[in-house]
Amino acid sequence: MAEISMAGGGPALVCIVDDDAEVRCAIESLLRSTDYRVLAFPSPEEFLACAETADAACLLLDVYLDGADGLEVQQALHDRSIFVPVVLMTGQGDIPMTVRGMKAGAVDFLTKPFTEDEVLHAVGEAVALDGRRRSERGEDDAVRGLYAKLTPRERDVMALVTAGLMNKQVAAKLELSEVTVKIHRGNLMRKMRAQSLADLVRMAEILGVRERTVTRYSVAG
Repeated sequence: MAEISMAGGGPALVCIVDDDAEVRCAIESLLRSTDYRVLAFPSPEEFLACAETADAACLLLDVYLDGADGLEVQQALHDRSIFVPVVLMTGQGDIPMTVRGMKAGAVDFLTKPFTEDEVLHAVGEAVALDGRRRSERGEDDAVRGLYAKLTPRERDVMALVTAGLMNKQVAAKLELSEVTVKIHRGNLMRKMRAQSLADLVRMAEILGVRERTVTRYSVAG
């Protein structure tokens, strides 16, 4: 089976936007037969109006829609911070269009008529990409949750340490004793569940802490 589960445990949701009812129904039937959840729409407006599509792991989007440009729809999704992996479909594909679609973030481009294997391969790649993105977002949220539990002083120490300063330099910047800095550093490492400085640096990059530090403390000086 082609089922790929989402974080909640159910099969991945694939959405189809194509104004050709025959194509839309054929793809929907194929994907349902391989255990995907499927929602199909004749227009981008109906897709965007459906709350369930927020969980989509893949969007199969026709480029030439009745009264709409699929590539413009793709850009509109990006503008709305909807980052579902998009597979573009067209019966009139050309190189410039393919380049434009890929630059806008499409993960694949299918030229009609396409085979069942081509559809399943493209959808599988998109769903796998979505799974990786969701995992990364989950990790980012966990890091932010841990960071929220730090005291203001521990955050200051974390920022300076991950910016490359030694304990002695951090102490000077914050007008603290080196011993106090070491205590704060040990506490924040424990709270952040960091096993090493490298772990802490990676977390700081997720949080954007290091960038803010340079401005606030003029680390270079």
